[in-house]
Amino acid sequence: MKIFDESQLDPKFDFRFNLQLFADGEKTEEPTGKKREDARRKGQVARSQELNTSAVLLAGFFVLMILWKYIYANIAGYTTYIFAHLGDEVTIEFLMKSFMDIMFLLAKTALPVMFAVLIAGLGINFYQVGLMFSTEKLELNLEALNPINGMGRIFSKRSLVELAKSLLKIAIIGYFLLKYLEEQIDHIPDFIFYDLEQSLVEFADIIFMLAFKIIAVIIVLAVLDYIYQQWQTTQDLKMTKQEVKDEMKQTEGDPQIKGKIKQKQREMAMRRMMQEVPKADVIITNPTHFAVALMYHKGMIAPTVIAKGQDKVAQRIKEIAGDYKIPIVENKPLARALYASVEVGGIVPRELYQAVAEVLAYVYRLKNRKIRRSA
Repeated sequence: MKIFDESQLDPKFDFRFNLQLFADGEKTEEPTGKKREDARRKGQVARSQELNTSAVLLAGFFVLMILWKYIYANIAGYTTYIFAHLGDEVTIEFLMKSFMDIMFLLAKTALPVMFAVLIAGLGINFYQVGLMFSTEKLELNLEALNPINGMGRIFSKRSLVELAKSLLKIAIIGYFLLKYLEEQIDHIPDFIFYDLEQSLVEFADIIFMLAFKIIAVIIVLAVLDYIYQQWQTTQDLKMTKQEVKDEMKQTEGDPQIKGKIKQKQREMAMRRMMQEVPKADVIITNPTHFAVALMYHKGMIAPTVIAKGQDKVAQRIKEIAGDYKIPIVENKPLARALYASVEVGGIVPRELYQAVAEVLAYVYRLKNRKIRRSA
């Protein structure tokens, strides 16, 4: 039996797969805040139409249930008035008055319900998406006119899910509707014994009870749909690993460029610090690894560290001090303490006052001796 030898393959025909390439192309990462914000500006947010429908129906029927007797009284009164004046002469004034009466009747009966529906619709929209205005959907998109793309949207996974949701909603609502009508069907013949007003009251009770049962079912379905829409939106906005990396580069900058900027900033800060060394009164060392430059003059709260460094930086500070004849004092504990506890530009802490004062006193004595000798 001939055994396959991988080494016999021509290098030009290397069919080995790099699984990392597939991993980078999969949308496995949660959407970032920037991704969600960009999608929000385009109008791509989690929003359930079922939640809007249930809120509008609930508000409308609730206000209608409260005001229906008031609405019935106004409509009945106006109807009685119209039938009582059917024999009157039809004039322009009569038509104008009738028109104004109808408008006023509509305002009294329909506006409260319409206002409640409007407030409920705006409120539930604000709850779902907040304050948002996007013109993205209004822009002309020629791809939307492509019939091939249209067929793809019709038979897409999202469309099939929406179809399944609609069929499920119809089935559930139909079931509860049928069960309620079966309960009420035996009471329908009793209506022949009621007068008109009592019949209307009984019929209104049946209608409102049926409406609220259906609305309760729709609310449950709407909450589930809203949870699904949030999940689906997150799935749609998921990103590949490469997209996350690219976004980080855009928002935070390329790490290599940021590193170069930080290096330039450190170099500039080092140059500024070295320019301050000639102003020092004394350099305290340990003697090779640390160097701290102190400055003090009258009016200062305490001596100030104007430069400090370790190893090569410490050697450079001592070289500059030698060029400008600045005294260098070896004090290992003090040098380490100042380097560790005081930043450049900071003042000496109280616990080191005594040690620093002794060093400065020593330096001033050396200066006075030099002055006397030169005199």
